[in-house]
Amino acid sequence: MRWMIFCLMLFLMACHKKHTHPHILIVTNYGDIEAELYEDKAPQTVAAFIRNIQLSHYKNSTFYRVLKDDDMPTDYNTGIIQGGVWPQLVTAASVPHESTQQTGLSHTSGTLSMARLAAGSASTEFFICVGDKTSLDFGKRGTKDSLGYAAFGKVVDGMDVVRKIHAQKSAGENFIKKINITDIKLN
Repeated sequence: MRWMIFCLMLFLMACHKKHTHPHILIVTNYGDIEAELYEDKAPQTVAAFIRNIQLSHYKNSTFYRVLKDDDMPTDYNTGIIQGGVWPQLVTAASVPHESTQQTGLSHTSGTLSMARLAAGSASTEFFICVGDKTSLDFGKRGTKDSLGYAAFGKVVDGMDVVRKIHAQKSAGENFIKKINITDIKLN
């Protein structure tokens, strides 16, 4: 009987995975943000982001950019917070553009996406959507080329931290005081 219970326990432990998708932890001076990455939908983008984590590109980086309506109350305000290594202080390979048309993902609240200038130029910069920003999807008018941005993950814990960061004082599109990202690590 003990042997049978032992085997059952081993079987259950072997079958139980902590997460279906890789999870990351974004450690900031405002708290932690946990996100899952959709490697099955955006494999090249997720691989590049994880490679950037493993190369410590995000260690001691910042959230430096914000899009919001300064006249809206925090609870109803939408936009993005953008982070990474800006100005580009590290050499990172460009990421092929995986559009939301290809991945089936959308820029809903909590979505992680790669920032870019032109399609295929993303490297370390990323942003998190605060509220639904589907105008950033493929075929919409959120980018000059209508190719949209490459969504690749979603916040699963810590949207309160994202909103707290989003609410910080800004001048135009820049935070007055940059928000420290101590590290981003696989969780």
